[in-house]
Amino acid sequence: MKVVLIGYRGAGKTTVGMMVARRLSLPFLDTDALVEERAGISIPAIFATAGEAAFRSLEREVIAGLADFRGVIATGGGAVLDPENVAALRRGGTAVLLEADPEEVITRTAASDRPSLTGLPPEEEVRALLRTRRPFYLAAADICAGSGGRRPDRVADEIIANLAGRPGPISLPVGFSLPPGETERLAALGPATGLYGIAGHPALHSRSPLLYNALFARYGMDARYTFFDHPDFGAVLDTARSLGVRGLSVTIPHKEAALAAADEADRHAAAIGAANTLVLCGDHVRASNTDWAGVRRPLEGVAAERAVVLGAGGAAAAAVYALLSLEYGVTVLARDAARAEALAARFGCESGAIRDIGRFRPEVVVHATPVGMAGDPRSLLAPEDLRPGTTIFDLVYTPKETPLLRTAAARGCRTIPGTEMFVYQACEQFLHMTGIRVEDRTVREVLGE
Repeated sequence: MKVVLIGYRGAGKTTVGMMVARRLSLPFLDTDALVEERAGISIPAIFATAGEAAFRSLEREVIAGLADFRGVIATGGGAVLDPENVAALRRGGTAVLLEADPEEVITRTAASDRPSLTGLPPEEEVRALLRTRRPFYLAAADICAGSGGRRPDRVADEIIANLAGRPGPISLPVGFSLPPGETERLAALGPATGLYGIAGHPALHSRSPLLYNALFARYGMDARYTFFDHPDFGAVLDTARSLGVRGLSVTIPHKEAALAAADEADRHAAAIGAANTLVLCGDHVRASNTDWAGVRRPLEGVAAERAVVLGAGGAAAAAVYALLSLEYGVTVLARDAARAEALAARFGCESGAIRDIGRFRPEVVVHATPVGMAGDPRSLLAPEDLRPGTTIFDLVYTPKETPLLRTAAARGCRTIPGTEMFVYQACEQFLHMTGIRVEDRTVREVLGE
């Protein structure tokens, strides 16, 4: 067993970690102590003589050597900001986030001799770093435990109880759809296996389970990614909480509901008005949006002045946000003119009906509706709507060659399949959910792209 305690300085990682180790008859290591041992001087001295970069380099070396360690590890407060560290710490282990309120952390660290990382006054620095680091802590955590105002032995008891995992086998309530054999696979999971999934309706076409389960195996994580296919997002979230789910990828039609259900959201999800990623830690739900990055990355380097987004839902909002970040002029076209106008108004764009696309003469078209998905033979655009040389990006990725892309290719357009969006948003989403950075070439390798 490998248990890793993460969190800000003063959260009690060393004290609680030693108690957990003693009760589980496991060895205990503190990464800060190992850094000092390797350097032969104290951490304040490392900062004073060589700077923070030297400290982080030593920390990375120490943590890399703990990938196969079995025992309890207490980490430095900034360790999990480095995805390489997270990959080493999570390999074969369970990460526990210890949290306390800023006021308590300030009190506990008041007498510390650690150097300032920001140049801010101590109290301001604590609040600023807690705020900026929290997304990294949540991403890297399997278990969240509050240590503020509690006796360390009680916190250790809670951690040990959580390490035991679920009391019984996993099963989904009536109303959830699963592919053949998945019910049996879920029932056979170990009690401590982390659970993630795709939330949507329909969702059984998703390639996310294939990708995530392969990545979990690659990074040595005891985790399973499954399907939460249900028309009611409230039912999905209630079930996820009851099962201790750690992360949800969110697809149509639940992206707006996912954002509304979250306790906090990153700035991208808030601006877009939709979330495709939820990280659950205890009772807390954090929302983010990586769809926009999946749209932006394949279009980087495409010179254009005018772009059109087809659709007015959550994916369309992410596409508008991405295109504006590339400084394109954007027009929203949809079958429902009122919805197109409402979305365009949020971002200060033009809007119109799909039949009017020729009037706008776009150089880039992003299709952001489900039309053409999973055997649907339709396309929102006819051949005469497409001008040769236009870049057509269809966000539908199943099938890879959609009716729209076939029509566009025949008209001499440059085509970008939805698999490109899937690859890049998945890289970002895996980082949000696990704290581990995966390269796009690795995702392509897993997907056979």
